[in-house]
Amino acid sequence: MDKKVLLSELKFKAVRSSGAGGQNVNKVSSKVVLSFDLGNSLGLTHDEKELLLTKIATKLTQENILILTSEEDRSQLKNKEVVVKKFLKVIENGLKIPKERKETRIPRAVKEKRLSTKKVIGLLKQNRKKPNF
Repeated sequence: MDKKVLLSELKFKAVRSSGAGGQNVNKVSSKVVLSFDLGNSLGLTHDEKELLLTKIATKLTQENILILTSEEDRSQLKNKEVVVKKFLKVIENGLKIPKERKETRIPRAVKEKRLSTKKVIGLLKQNRKKPNF
């Protein structure tokens, strides 16, 4: 993964933010929409693309374009910085390969403790019965 190449491939678009905010919202385009074409990216290897296609499939469009938005701040520049950080985080998390889980044995002491508590509970239930003379 080459971050410089990836950042050069990003496309930004400024849009009016939605929701409450008074007159400023109606005049200023502070929301930033980032789009990244995963299929035609030169900053990722073929294997990395395949891994990302499976890992972040829910975030991609049908044309394999990743679209992220940010409208947290009133400043377009700050929203652009936030959305770039969000993009890098999504890509890095998508490229992480999880560690394989090693199967562990259940310790003998744990098995014995479970069996002894079962015996105690069984005896309690048996003592509730009417005596058989």
